[in-house]
Amino acid sequence: MDNVTEIRLVADIGGTNIRIAQATKDNQLTHVSTYKCADYDELSDVLKLYIAEQKIRGKSLHACLAIACPTDEDWISMTNLPWAFSQTALEAELGLQSLYLINDYKAIAMSVPFLSDEQKCHIRGPLQGRANSTISICGPGTGLGVATLTPVTMQDNHFWHCINSEGGHIDFAPVDELDLIIFNYLDSRKPRISYEQLLSGYGLEQIYSAIVDYQNSIKGSHSSVHQAALSAAEISHNAITVKCGLCCLALQQFCKVLGSFSGNLALLNSSFGGIYIAGGIVPRFIEFLKQGDFGERFIAKGRLSHIAEQTPVFVITEPQPGLLGAAVFLNQEIN
Repeated sequence: MDNVTEIRLVADIGGTNIRIAQATKDNQLTHVSTYKCADYDELSDVLKLYIAEQKIRGKSLHACLAIACPTDEDWISMTNLPWAFSQTALEAELGLQSLYLINDYKAIAMSVPFLSDEQKCHIRGPLQGRANSTISICGPGTGLGVATLTPVTMQDNHFWHCINSEGGHIDFAPVDELDLIIFNYLDSRKPRISYEQLLSGYGLEQIYSAIVDYQNSIKGSHSSVHQAALSAAEISHNAITVKCGLCCLALQQFCKVLGSFSGNLALLNSSFGGIYIAGGIVPRFIEFLKQGDFGERFIAKGRLSHIAEQTPVFVITEPQPGLLGAAVFLNQEIN
């Protein structure tokens, strides 16, 4: 380390933990450390500690921080932490040669073209995405993240451009009878129904509640099917492990709706490079996803089904894609 004068710092900053690492020019991560955000008053405090622990103070430091909040203004106020700071002031305080802040979902998206076979799981379609083609990413989690990666070539330099979007908030369109039952249930309670209302942790809970409500309505108030609210984790666990009928039905419908939405992205963006599913929910039940009707709904696009059929689908299994994506972004900027 003493012979290295240029250091590339990357960090993935969540609401609970901050992970900091050093990146090589080919996006390999080294010297990874994890810190509890609650232990520090300011972001600069933990970054200074890492720099001191790694004995890299005085080196030429470039940094990219993936952070869970908007990053298009100089003043950053984190959504889930009491940290607020100026990007230019932070760069000066740490003595950085350059500083880039990107949204945490953009970091996840930037990691996708560089995932190994061990960091992703093939779900359907061709085993590999088409080279130099658009890639779409969606991630059911707390919400429904959506991003698009487009390959760009400028002066013989090849890189990826990430287009952030709020695609998770487009209008939900029912496809089958149970979709319509869920739609009607939500329509009586919500001013508007987006895909995020179904494809998120909260969304799985709402699907389950809609099914319970419908079952109760057809059986009558004196023979209620189930009234206890369940968390998304409980629903998926009960569907896979306990084989609870209602939970299985809820999770199956979640997978169907995800198939329709992912297939829509394939049409919208001509995503022959692949559809990648991120987030903390789907990796918990990959085999369940494979065995259900996800694939059938993915390709059910009428005259344009051939586009979806040619589009591979993967689930990201790498637990920390944000660090890798921050490294990719930083290297594209300074190489």
